[in-house]
Amino acid sequence: MARVRPKGPGIIVFLAVLGLVGYGVFMLYSRQQATGGGTGSQQQQRRQPAVTVSGFVGGEKTGFLANGKVQRILSQKYGIELDYRKAGSIDMVQGSVDGQDFVWPSNQVAEEIFRERHGNPLSAENIFNSPIVIYSWAEVVDALQAQGIVQQAASGQYEADLDELVALVDSGTKWEEIGLPQLYGRILILSTDPTRSNSGNMFAGLLANVYNGGEVAGMDSSASVVPQVREYFTRLGYLEGSSGDLFQHYIERGMGEKPLVVGYENQLIEFSIEHREHIARLREKVRIIYPRPTVWSGHPLIAITENGKRLSQALQDEELQRIAWEEHGFRSGIIGVSNDPKVLDVIGVPQDVSSVMQMPGPQLMQELIRTLGGS
Repeated sequence: MARVRPKGPGIIVFLAVLGLVGYGVFMLYSRQQATGGGTGSQQQQRRQPAVTVSGFVGGEKTGFLANGKVQRILSQKYGIELDYRKAGSIDMVQGSVDGQDFVWPSNQVAEEIFRERHGNPLSAENIFNSPIVIYSWAEVVDALQAQGIVQQAASGQYEADLDELVALVDSGTKWEEIGLPQLYGRILILSTDPTRSNSGNMFAGLLANVYNGGEVAGMDSSASVVPQVREYFTRLGYLEGSSGDLFQHYIERGMGEKPLVVGYENQLIEFSIEHREHIARLREKVRIIYPRPTVWSGHPLIAITENGKRLSQALQDEELQRIAWEEHGFRSGIIGVSNDPKVLDVIGVPQDVSSVMQMPGPQLMQELIRTLGGS
């Protein structure tokens, strides 16, 4: 890691060569350094000793953290080196956090579980936002459009009435019944394991709202909605434990195995930027569907130690926020930062996501986790 080194004997030798003319400048510089003068907070950040900050992160954010520009800014500007491991959002807050400086899950429910299991953190600040979307393929979207379930908005994005889409799944309709005989079996929307991973957990919350007549589900409706959500997930079979793994398999294995999958908006944006050689084929084949309604997935960085808090503050850097959107598709969680989809090389991403509802409260979400986990 590159560190800002104090000016040593080499400077003095250099000044001696220049003569007394430079001496006054050198003394003024020395006094500014001693009294904290210069460039203020940035100068203070650079004077902080370098630290290694350890923690767990959701799989969808590993691409951002692996970005060389991000690592360079954290290292050179804030003196931070990261030692992180990928984990599901629910897993990371339910398990031990001994020896960790932070955990960075992907929703506020995980934050509430952390507080119940481990107490209040030093801080918990939302760094990014990303709406839950459904990924599909051109042929599937065309068939769903013919059924009137998916529509293309004037601004270009595809949208689906979630009530109607879930009703199609619950009715046991087969793919061949909507004109896709090449696809096997019943129509299903696959997600990650809702007891381990955030995107699956948030989709479970959305389903609870759907089964509650489109209203935010609460404990007063748990006796009705929880069994329906459990029945839905029972049909899906084996579920991935990471949003990143599910999206990777969706891309690699194609329409035959994964016609409809739940994910984050940022995943296709990031993949398209990292694989520009495939951009034409992605535009031709891959589709993002914005469910009406959807939910926002916030990404709160939960600081357990002072080093974790230092990382949280660093990640609010304007340049890091710009990189997060333009290279990884994360909408900013910082007030006053705008995200323009015109800078992206991806079609079908709206300026704003307006058809959004609240997630069920932490009590119902934890009841869903217990029930879906078989406990």
